[in-house]
Amino acid sequence: MRHPWLRRIALALLVLVCALIGSIVLFRFVNPPITAVMLEEKLIEGQTLKRRWVPLEEISPNLRLAVIASEDGNFCRHWGVDWAAVREVVNQAKSLSAVRGASTIPMQVAKNLYLWEHRSYLRKALEVPLANALTVIWSKPRMLEVYLNIAQWGPGLFGAEAASRRYFGKPASALTKREAVLLAASLPNPLDRNPARPSRKLNLIADAVQRRLPWIAKRADCVLKP
Repeated sequence: MRHPWLRRIALALLVLVCALIGSIVLFRFVNPPITAVMLEEKLIEGQTLKRRWVPLEEISPNLRLAVIASEDGNFCRHWGVDWAAVREVVNQAKSLSAVRGASTIPMQVAKNLYLWEHRSYLRKALEVPLANALTVIWSKPRMLEVYLNIAQWGPGLFGAEAASRRYFGKPASALTKREAVLLAASLPNPLDRNPARPSRKLNLIADAVQRRLPWIAKRADCVLKP
């Protein structure tokens, strides 16, 4: 073969894709033991990880609804990427920082599980196919369950249960509506926002999230069914 290294690269990419798909299938049934973001926190930042996995049924519906209202209002209606939101954000600003507003819950799960924190066009490009694959293989309740258990809520602090106990001294199942919206509003910047001692800005964001709850409740049937 004229270029045997091309064949090696293609084979390596094929193995990588198969491994990724295999792990996505596995994590449909098995809880991920650790994520890329957790490894970054532990190995690079030197943080002690604090987390405690709980099933979706043990996470307050207040938090489930608040996170969808804050992070991904069309969660139950898209297939990994909310293209309408992407177009809206791109029209508003032609910068990478603006794309955060169009990041869906599946895209954030993809980032947390497999990628890295630092924003880049490469990371965004990888998030899209990973989010699509996750949405095809997982159910929406499983997607939200994984997200709420791997999302970062502070230095070394991961998952709704650990965050609820840290900030409010109670399990995630007992969160009030206001506590839930404060936790949800802190997700875009968890290292600087403290839900237990909210700044004026965080309270304003939480107020906006709380006003969306009645409307979002009509669109979140995929994870709020009794």
